[in-house]
Amino acid sequence: MGELAFGPGASDWQERVNTERMRQEKLAKAQQALKKHGIAVCLVTKNDGIRYVTGTKGGAFMPQLRYALVLLDQDPILCEYCPSLVQNKVNCSWIKPENLRFSYPYLGGIGGYEGAQRTAKKFAAQISEALKEKGLEKELLGLDALDEIGRAALAEAGIRTISATKALNEARRTKTKDEILCIKMAVALVETGFSRAYQVMRVGVKENEVLAEAVCAAVKAGGEVVKWPNFRSGPNSFEDYSGASTDRILQVGDMGFINFCGSISFMGYLTCYYRQFIVGRKPTPKEKDWHKQIYDRLQAVISEIKPGATTADAAKRFPSCTKWGYEEEEHILCKDIGHGIGLSLYEEPTITRLWSSDYPETFEEGMVIAVEGREGEHLVGGSRLEEMVVVTAKGTELLTRIPAEEMLVAGDMFS
Repeated sequence: MGELAFGPGASDWQERVNTERMRQEKLAKAQQALKKHGIAVCLVTKNDGIRYVTGTKGGAFMPQLRYALVLLDQDPILCEYCPSLVQNKVNCSWIKPENLRFSYPYLGGIGGYEGAQRTAKKFAAQISEALKEKGLEKELLGLDALDEIGRAALAEAGIRTISATKALNEARRTKTKDEILCIKMAVALVETGFSRAYQVMRVGVKENEVLAEAVCAAVKAGGEVVKWPNFRSGPNSFEDYSGASTDRILQVGDMGFINFCGSISFMGYLTCYYRQFIVGRKPTPKEKDWHKQIYDRLQAVISEIKPGATTADAAKRFPSCTKWGYEEEEHILCKDIGHGIGLSLYEEPTITRLWSSDYPETFEEGMVIAVEGREGEHLVGGSRLEEMVVVTAKGTELLTRIPAEEMLVAGDMFS
């Protein structure tokens, strides 16, 4: 597909992301996957899943504020939390008015279990009525991630259910042309943030100050903040112990990584993108070796990604957990890994020594995969990198453009 030839705004003189086509193609893929698995109707409750099948954003700050019924040969029915419903009636002209309805959220039971059950009965009655309306009351209802309260209410209403997770995951495994363009734009926005971080990163600046500048730059460029990115430096730069950045002051020779991991989105599409820095001086031979090892490892994994090959081939390029002193692969899950990415951070396929050898997945054209890893020493420091690729007919196209062959030196005081 090549480079982006446009910006994040709309235009009447240049085809950019075709949002109407993207909505139609994603819904069709979901319907085809459900049909393949014998599911005639599906209740989608995860917010990213709802966006996939309806093209709506919503304000899901609590679980199951909104949900959608996906039907095989008909338009979806979207049930929305009140403020979002009012907005969607105005903003989402592609959804017929009769298919926009109020939801019955019970906020995960925080109002008391009995109160949640009372509202959940209304929720189940609403679903039952919609199934009867569409002549589907005798069909199994597919579910993605409905909680225990909701499942119990559906069962009490006589609605039989089946898991739709496999079907929905399959639908999202490969990306359409427009989805790939959205991901490329998300990468461009994140790289704007990386650029600003590099400009302000120097000895004496705090981790959270660097991130504040990076996020501000990405938002100004057109990105949406999903969650705060992460910057870990010094002895915390090998293992991401706390999962959050701090007010730690950068010192001479600190290694550090920034990860825009599900942090900034474009039309809901995410990146998982790490880059490694060293502050105030050039890296030592040992630090260079750490970086070279992880760079070469990721390139080796990516070299195995091509249509028809499997995740088992690629996973062999990752080291065993014993390299880091662990006994089981579960102990380092999400450290050396490849994963699909789109509207959610982790999608099919997954490249990992934990599962890929026994349960290999076949690479397909149109998959977007993030490949990440680390090298270093516990509580000393290390190098972390992540690249994103799209699978093409001949192999892969690299989406992440900031050079990774060498560690980025920020605020060099001695050059």
